[in-house]
Amino acid sequence: MPSQQDRDSDQTHFGFRSVPLAEKQSRVDDVFHKVASRYDVMNDLMSGGLHRVWKDLLVGMLKPSKSRSFRHLDVAGGTGDVAFRVAEAGGPLTRVTVLDVNADMLGVGRERAAKRGLGHLEFVEANAEDLPFADATFDAYTIAFGIRNVPRIEKALAEARRVLKHGGRFLCLEFSGADVPLLDRLYDAWSFAAIPAIGKIVTGDGGPYRYLVESIRKFPHPDEFRGMIEDAGLRRASYTRLTGGIVAIHSGWKL
Repeated sequence: MPSQQDRDSDQTHFGFRSVPLAEKQSRVDDVFHKVASRYDVMNDLMSGGLHRVWKDLLVGMLKPSKSRSFRHLDVAGGTGDVAFRVAEAGGPLTRVTVLDVNADMLGVGRERAAKRGLGHLEFVEANAEDLPFADATFDAYTIAFGIRNVPRIEKALAEARRVLKHGGRFLCLEFSGADVPLLDRLYDAWSFAAIPAIGKIVTGDGGPYRYLVESIRKFPHPDEFRGMIEDAGLRRASYTRLTGGIVAIHSGWKL
């Protein structure tokens, strides 16, 4: 008979609720099935357009090569927002793969890529915890606003390290907790009152956005997440907080 500790280890959070670990992925999938078609519109409304600046800064830190072969993997990036930036910032030898567990998000990304004339991007439906690529395949790995939705974050980090080449870089853009007095209270008020309400108006359902807001609060503090990156075997782990700490860009290297 399993011990209480074993039973607890089979639980994880889904927003503020505790759910069986095996159920979290399907619950997250359902959230993104519901919001896929309006996901980028909601990102603009939720962040006041700042998500575009944060993603530009992420790719600016990446600096994809313009003069040599450069293979990039963007995980949980189904709609293509980060992948398009990488492809446009890199040179003719830059190859970008977009991976997402959600087919609806990937469908949106493929349509957007075709409209932008970026039909050469590769879109792959797979799980961040079990990447379908050989060891040492990619020069860089990004994940933006996705890792907090992964049931086993430590497995996703281990997979990131595995598929990176020696000298490859891991970059993660994720929400954090505001660390400026007053801004933290304004941020909480906006998150819990306004975002679900806006989500209901735009998509007809505020529930998915309530989960997304709650998932931000459950994500580890940047110092704790930096430790998780190091535990996965990525070196020189660090983070840069942006916009009063609302988001952070986390970095690590396979050395």
